[in-house]
Amino acid sequence: MRVDLTLADFRERVARMYLDDTDLAGFRAARDELFATHPQSPVPAGQRPEFAGVRYFAESRAARVTVPFTPAEGELDIDTGGEDGVLRYRRMGTLATPWGPLTLWWLSAYGGGMFLPFRDGSCGRGGSYGGGRYLTDTVKGTFGRGLVVESPGEVTLDFNYAYNPSCAYDDRWACPLAPPENRLDASIEAGEMAYHQH
Repeated sequence: MRVDLTLADFRERVARMYLDDTDLAGFRAARDELFATHPQSPVPAGQRPEFAGVRYFAESRAARVTVPFTPAEGELDIDTGGEDGVLRYRRMGTLATPWGPLTLWWLSAYGGGMFLPFRDGSCGRGGSYGGGRYLTDTVKGTFGRGLVVESPGEVTLDFNYAYNPSCAYDDRWACPLAPPENRLDASIEAGEMAYHQH
């Protein structure tokens, strides 16, 4: 199968996984299966036969919060460091989380999509990937779990669904990471942990 068709298939499977009516454990099992078997998995092909699954923090009720959304303006260019080059993000608004404010971004490209990268105190020393994690990237099909729009002024964030960017698994990937305004001092011990243990 052509590489672009396998990528389209991977993204469709991700979207179906996010929209499927399963609990967190079922979602994590489906994600592990996808990462272990799919040709577009971020896990290097040579490591897939021994891949035992993603490491996760235990489910945390405290990591699921409904927070106010305040519209914000401005743009930010993020260099992906890869073939996508520089991407332009527009601030949608700020989210007043218990761990500090986060900016929700809109990717200003064909079709567009919401993007919420963050880096917290658990990154690099507390168990999660040092470069930060994502809570949603709707361009990649991550609807309805990490971030749910409740109303024009409120969203629910569930950090149990926080996940690593592809570059956390393999250096062949280049990923946009959290800008300074989305770096939190507090630790959010929920979601995916670092793939590589040190």
